Amino acid sequence: MKIKGRILVVEDEVNISKLVKLNLEMEGYEVSISGDGKNALKQIEEAHYDLVVLDLMLPELDGIKVLQRLKLNFPLLPVIITSAKDTSKDRIAGLKSGAEDYLIKPYNLEELIIRIDKLLERFQEKESDMEDIYIFGENEINFSSYEAKGITGTFQLTRKEILLLKMLIEKKNQVVSREEMLKNVWGYDVYPSTRTIDNFIMSLRKYFEVDPRNPLYILSVRGVGYKFVV
Repeated sequence: MKIKGRILVVEDEVNISKLVKLNLEMEGYEVSISGDGKNALKQIEEAHYDLVVLDLMLPELDGIKVLQRLKLNFPLLPVIITSAKDTSKDRIAGLKSGAEDYLIKPYNLEELIIRIDKLLERFQEKESDMEDIYIFGENEINFSSYEAKGITGTFQLTRKEILLLKMLIEKKNQVVSREEMLKNVWGYDVYPSTRTIDNFIMSLRKYFEVDPRNPLYILSVRGVGYKFVV
């Protein structure tokens, strides 16, 4: 069966998360589980997901804070909140923080699945016109699965590496400043120093450049940033 998408279920009640995982897998989704807010953010950072099902009452870091940080770094990742908090104030707070949908507990699993299907359909229609597979030289990047083929063989890219590559490739032969990269990948208010970009670029060159010190594709523009050249 073809995988319909990759979903992260963030839920501290083990019985609920296992039940949701089982039902989503029966519908053709690949599902991971996280039981607390901090771990959820770490998983989102390290792997590719198409959608997040997020409970609000979580240990370590509550759901609203998880949602705010998630949307700051990954604004295009759709989120469905599931919560026992059923007042209009709670729903408004969740939607204002960036959630695309809000489902009140206890909910019908069939309804959750329908909402996930519809939300993913809507987001897939809004995706960039860039092809999922991009090839340059002997290298290959899959922007959908985050898989890549480079100098060392086949490997998995992180979400931030994918976002940086996509930005550079979409603006190929144009200079992209470090500040622009930081603003678009890390967000407006919490991005780190510009040295972070240099470190990421060094890693990307090791993946895709035969001689990282004399790159052919990802070039430096002194005092400004980088540009992708084909």
